[in-house]
Amino acid sequence: MYFFEHFRWQDLIDILLNSYILFRLYVLFRGTYVFRVLTGIALLWVFQRIAVFFGLILTSWAMQGITAVAALIIIIIFRNEIRDVLQAKNLKAILWGFPQQSVQTPIEIIVESVNALSNQHSGALIVFPAKENLQDIMQSGIPWRGLVSKQMITSIFWPDNPVHDGAAIIQGNRITEVGVILPLSHRNDLPSHFGTRHRAALGLSEVTDALVILVSEETGNVLVAKNSEITNINDDAKLIKVLQEHMGITEEEPANQRKEKFEISIAALVSVLFITGMWFSVSKGLDTLITLEIPVEYTKHDPEFEIVDTSVNTVQLQLGGSGALIKSVRPDQVQVRLDLGNAVIGRNIFSITQENISLPPGIFLSKISPPVVEVTLDKTITKELPVQVDWVGKLPENTILSQLKIEPEKVEVIGGKRILGNISTLYTEKIPLDNIDRTGTLTVRLALNPASLKIASGSKDRIKLTYVVKTRGN
Repeated sequence: MYFFEHFRWQDLIDILLNSYILFRLYVLFRGTYVFRVLTGIALLWVFQRIAVFFGLILTSWAMQGITAVAALIIIIIFRNEIRDVLQAKNLKAILWGFPQQSVQTPIEIIVESVNALSNQHSGALIVFPAKENLQDIMQSGIPWRGLVSKQMITSIFWPDNPVHDGAAIIQGNRITEVGVILPLSHRNDLPSHFGTRHRAALGLSEVTDALVILVSEETGNVLVAKNSEITNINDDAKLIKVLQEHMGITEEEPANQRKEKFEISIAALVSVLFITGMWFSVSKGLDTLITLEIPVEYTKHDPEFEIVDTSVNTVQLQLGGSGALIKSVRPDQVQVRLDLGNAVIGRNIFSITQENISLPPGIFLSKISPPVVEVTLDKTITKELPVQVDWVGKLPENTILSQLKIEPEKVEVIGGKRILGNISTLYTEKIPLDNIDRTGTLTVRLALNPASLKIASGSKDRIKLTYVVKTRGN
């Protein structure tokens, strides 16, 4: 119930935006080691929230620290993979593009070229990258970008070609680099007839997921190195099968496309569910309570009625919400209004409910104190009252106040009928006699008691006193 009552439109945008960002990360990095590590971090976060739920303070703290460090490690260790993904795509592809079917490597041309090199005893190293980046492992490559063809491949490894000793990198239907130096294997269990090309093919397969086709210059044998293993290839069918498995090519391509669309749909749904769970966990887990003292505003009361008395002028509201929202709440954003439209003369009792309180979005009311307010109303009348001076203290010794003139002598006052019915005189504010030692004038205010009384328009709220002081005996 809390979820639906206090769910804001901003929260919906928050969830959808972060769900889309998570989904785009899946689209861009799926199948890479970066994505696997991100999945591991997400699982760590889930375990951390479970630890918080069960009150495992130390476990929660440790997992939170590990998650933060792991996020930093991703940026440092996998910076090349991240760079390759972002550099290889334009802004449209990053924000909303979907992966297109990759250009297939022409396997038949590769097999024909390898056979030609084998028959000519031309040594060759042909590398087919998979998901891992090879840039930091290979050296001295020359950019090529030539289309794959039998003539192109055989010419690269022609003995008189300056780059024939290096490896050629094939991605899709293009030869991207030639003359590449591969890392050598340092295993001691290799046969004695293995030369530099054999060790280079094995060396790359030991540190990456690439496939390397090797043609021996001495024997013309064809070998394949992958996953730290090197295998002899005796016929074309076996080489075709190895290349198809490495490139993920199957005869049921439409079924694979349907499977890919299904996986993307599931990823989108999981992204929304995961972010929704994360939002709910964070917002619920960070609920904070504060208490504010808010003045009560009275609205829609009859202008002929006057508020004579109230049991309280302010109420204390205990408010709750996420920590970020609670910190941003200001008292002027919270209002308490009581509708006096149905109030009657005399004592009225009002219960303060959620309907009387205006709160910022995302903030909920936890407690009201006091929950009830008493308001006393009276009919407003106008009454003319005489003014009397409120003297305090004593005149200086041997002096007397012989004359006093009050202007005006009467003042019209507006107030409740019951209150004014008990008042027969209006007094000025207190005037000390101690400082009066000579004749003069004073201008003083009226002391309206109770404060709900008001001076009617046309009457003065200041009284002028003209007095005569004489020495006793004169």
